[in-house]
Amino acid sequence: VGSGAKPGTIADDIDQATGIERAELLAKLEGKELYDLSPLKITALGTKKNPVLVKSTDPVRFVGCTGFPVDSHETIWLGVDKHHEFDRCPECGQVFKLDFIGSENEGHGHH
Repeated sequence: VGSGAKPGTIADDIDQATGIERAELLAKLEGKELYDLSPLKITALGTKKNPVLVKSTDPVRFVGCTGFPVDSHETIWLGVDKHHEFDRCPECGQVFKLDFIGSENEGHGHH
């Protein structure tokens, strides 16, 4: 949890950020990225038996599929959902599965 603004000042992002947002900001101050934002290295077409695993701290993560082999079709964005057995690209059939590494209780009650 951020410290908040000192009396007579306006809070900046570091002062007021909490949770994942704060962790990301603190990592950036150290010159690091909290999350690996590089493309997934896919060496085989994902199948139902052997899907492409997508790590996420959120229950849904959006991925851009460019086909297999890479760049064999235009980017198609799809939501990979932890509640789905798998999610499939409608263009090439690549199968993705969410590898949920987040907290089950995170984000509840914010609606």
